[in-house]
Amino acid sequence: MQENLEILGEDLSGLKPAQWEKRLAAITEELGMFQPLGPKHCATFLDQGNTLLVTFETVQGIHNLSKLAQPLGFDMVKSEGWSHLGLLSSGDTWFRNERVYGFFDQLIDDGFFDEFDNVIFYGAGPCGYAASAFSVAAPGATVVAIQPQATLDPRMTEWDERFVEMRRVSFTDRYGYAPDMLDAAKQAYIFYDPYERLDAMHAALFSRKNVSRFRVPNLGAAVQTRMLEMKILNTILKKAADDAFTELAFARLFRARRDDASYLRALMARLDHQDRPYLQVLVCRNVLSRVRAPRFRRRLQSLEQRAADGEFELPSSL
Repeated sequence: MQENLEILGEDLSGLKPAQWEKRLAAITEELGMFQPLGPKHCATFLDQGNTLLVTFETVQGIHNLSKLAQPLGFDMVKSEGWSHLGLLSSGDTWFRNERVYGFFDQLIDDGFFDEFDNVIFYGAGPCGYAASAFSVAAPGATVVAIQPQATLDPRMTEWDERFVEMRRVSFTDRYGYAPDMLDAAKQAYIFYDPYERLDAMHAALFSRKNVSRFRVPNLGAAVQTRMLEMKILNTILKKAADDAFTELAFARLFRARRDDASYLRALMARLDHQDRPYLQVLVCRNVLSRVRAPRFRRRLQSLEQRAADGEFELPSSL
């Protein structure tokens, strides 16, 4: 069912919050469903193809990351003809809510996920936790999670002091410990920056036979944003849906970081912190061989002056 997809190209970015939700409800009801799930959550559904993308997003994240203020899944509906089930929250809630549990219970009872050939769950950060945790509702699904927390139960992760306000929220009842909820998944892919210590510690808790963990160094605390900037996230989802996502496939995609300004700045900052001028010279030369980059030109000149002063030996030119 590909009719009326033009409506998905509508720009919602200029709308006030109440207007935005009302218009989102109208769009999704025309192509599928809109269902409020209490004051902080809602669900949308676009009924199109035999592949279902289930995304977890915050309303604030949608407005920050989408020029059209649309859920991420809309792009895959438009470009790939997928169906999309979107779970939205106002703020970071980790979707720990009885109405959300009940919604997934009803989907299971209705055999909803059985209607699709492929099911992919996606989320980042707190939404990555939710994508992992609720994937148990669709055995055999594929999960793509960026910087997910495994749990915020202080008995397990008291070392994570970023979300202390969530410690009174139960992460031990239904749909609770995310790594255990992945046992029914066909495959899960976890992305994290190893230099973000707490993210790396959570990622370590996802060690399972059906889980592949991908290190993305120097992408920092906003890995999803960097991936969107590099325009590789949708390709990752598509390859995951096609069972074609491998370490080699990701290595090829991740070469896009070579042209990402945020990544290059983070890399140079790390090398600067480690006082590794030799490697900084190599990075500057590589960047300048491909693009005009005045900042890297100035840094290279500064490094060459340091080498001339005898601080280190310049790498030979190729």
